[in-house]
Amino acid sequence: MATRTATPRPVGIRTEPVLSSVLAFVAGTVSLSVGIGLGLPHLTAGSAVGAVVGLVALVAGLLLTGFAAVVLVRRVRGWWRLLVVPALLAFTLVAVLSVGQAVAATQVPRTTVGATTPGHWGLSYTDAAFETSDGVKLSGWYIPSTNGAAVAVLHGAGSTRSDALGQAAVLARHGYGVLLFDARGHGRSAGRAMDFGWYGDEDVGAAVSYLQSRPDVRSRIGALGLSMGGEETIGAAAVDTRIGAVVAEGATNRGTADRAWLSDQYGWRGTLQEGIEWLTYGVTDLLTPADQPISLRDAAAGAAPRSILLIAGGALPDEEYAGRYIGAGSPGSVQLWVVPEAGHTAGLQVAPAEWEQRVIAFFDSALLG
Repeated sequence: MATRTATPRPVGIRTEPVLSSVLAFVAGTVSLSVGIGLGLPHLTAGSAVGAVVGLVALVAGLLLTGFAAVVLVRRVRGWWRLLVVPALLAFTLVAVLSVGQAVAATQVPRTTVGATTPGHWGLSYTDAAFETSDGVKLSGWYIPSTNGAAVAVLHGAGSTRSDALGQAAVLARHGYGVLLFDARGHGRSAGRAMDFGWYGDEDVGAAVSYLQSRPDVRSRIGALGLSMGGEETIGAAAVDTRIGAVVAEGATNRGTADRAWLSDQYGWRGTLQEGIEWLTYGVTDLLTPADQPISLRDAAAGAAPRSILLIAGGALPDEEYAGRYIGAGSPGSVQLWVVPEAGHTAGLQVAPAEWEQRVIAFFDSALLG
């Protein structure tokens, strides 16, 4: 009697081709990430077309990712499933954090200038219009100078000039001319918005040229920026010697190199975050015609010996860590003030008297001294 040989039961991953399922899963996560980065922002404040395209991508990504994940898990047997499921979840999370953020930063909904103007603060002003070196028309308000010096004031990502009126009013009360303007693609300015501030050199340079053309500006010119605007002012000072001094509040990062301190501060978690940041900015580079700028640390060194005052929110430790890392590029010209218990760009709200005293003394020394 012949002996039958038992066919071994497959162990681990089945021998069926899995490449198509893997490609489907990757495509689904990319679609999901694009949907989150495009659809959600445009759904609340952007264009109908952007919202529809984004939501279609979001739904398609969810369906494709879910289907591909089920197929992949079914093709894996035994304990291997304990590895496949978290791996798929981790891949999805990294894709959403990196690709989603890159899409959100380069496909920015148009923001609207608020109803409040410098006139509501009792300040005389005129409308300002000027053009960047690459042909983008920017729009703003100009408050005339009475002390001969002037400061360009830059708002943060997702906002407009009207969101920096409080800081501008402090400067104006002390005689500084103030140019409040919308970054490209924001408010009433033309152009395509980019919320990592990679067009900062062009925008800030055009603002400085406008201030130079004013007959009331006879002294040096400074720049004050909030969040993205702060990062733009630091970068612009490195390449534009006409900028005499910079105050940057809430400035942390606009490129991969700006996050190099994470691994030292947080160990393996920081290293992982640095990897995600590298991927985020790499994808961003593919989605925008703007060039990725030099690091803020290198920019601070390039701006020396001109002075930079960094203001960090004490309620956000990462702002202090980033500020110390930026300042290490030029310890002799960079100062760091950490405002206790302040959130992001909330120094003026939390400590108005000290904010005014420090910022005005800084600009007086750098621009009028």
